[in-house]
Amino acid sequence: MARPPVCGKMAVKGPPDPAHQTRSASGTRQAPMQDLTEIPLFKSMTKEQAARYGRSCSWRDYGEHELVIDIEDESTDVRFIVTGSVRIIIRMAVGKEVILSEMNEGSYFGEISAIDNSPRSANVTTLTRSRICTMPASTFRAILREVPEVAMEILTLMANRIRSLNMRLAEHSFLQAKHRLYSELLRLSKPRAANATHRIVSPPPTQRELAERIGTRREVVSRELNSLERQGHIQKARGGIIILNVGELQHRISEGWEGA
Repeated sequence: MARPPVCGKMAVKGPPDPAHQTRSASGTRQAPMQDLTEIPLFKSMTKEQAARYGRSCSWRDYGEHELVIDIEDESTDVRFIVTGSVRIIIRMAVGKEVILSEMNEGSYFGEISAIDNSPRSANVTTLTRSRICTMPASTFRAILREVPEVAMEILTLMANRIRSLNMRLAEHSFLQAKHRLYSELLRLSKPRAANATHRIVSPPPTQRELAERIGTRREVVSRELNSLERQGHIQKARGGIIILNVGELQHRISEGWEGA
């Protein structure tokens, strides 16, 4: 037989379920803590290091098209994409936008501000529902000092980004908009499973997104894409932009550099 409740005493609640999510003031949702070694950058860390540094991190779930950080934001923490994807954008004072890159699961951003304590240089917005780990700058710098494998990964990433930015700067300085479009299509493309000689840009970016990537007007992108399709070099399909003649685009880019 069950014992009757004791009058005059309140039931004592147990500790909250760590897997339970709560909504923060910003509208994002706090997520349960995860193992730092699940983040590719930290796979070389020991379990002890991951547990020690992980205690200072927070994990949040963001909705689709939600602002993560804004340009000139004075926060200096580093963000790691656990799931989902984000877009990095620079907004100019005249109202124009330039898409720097898009990042997916396993990527991270904010390391520059964490290193030099300067305001954010770009805007970051989610493209899909995403879970992001936030690490304080002091924790990030401590890891760089203690775990040389992580420091080398960061140096390699920065070297690759500098090379990429140098190439894009050269393209903006010397190539016409149509040649920059050809380069961007090839950069965004991946091999097409149905035909090894083709490449595909999937999911297909909008004309406005392509224009923001290469620093031109949407009308220019529309005109060039239509021209490429009429000439049989690309095919606009529901699942993406199929590049049927990769060699022709590469040849046109070479001609652009020769005429620069």
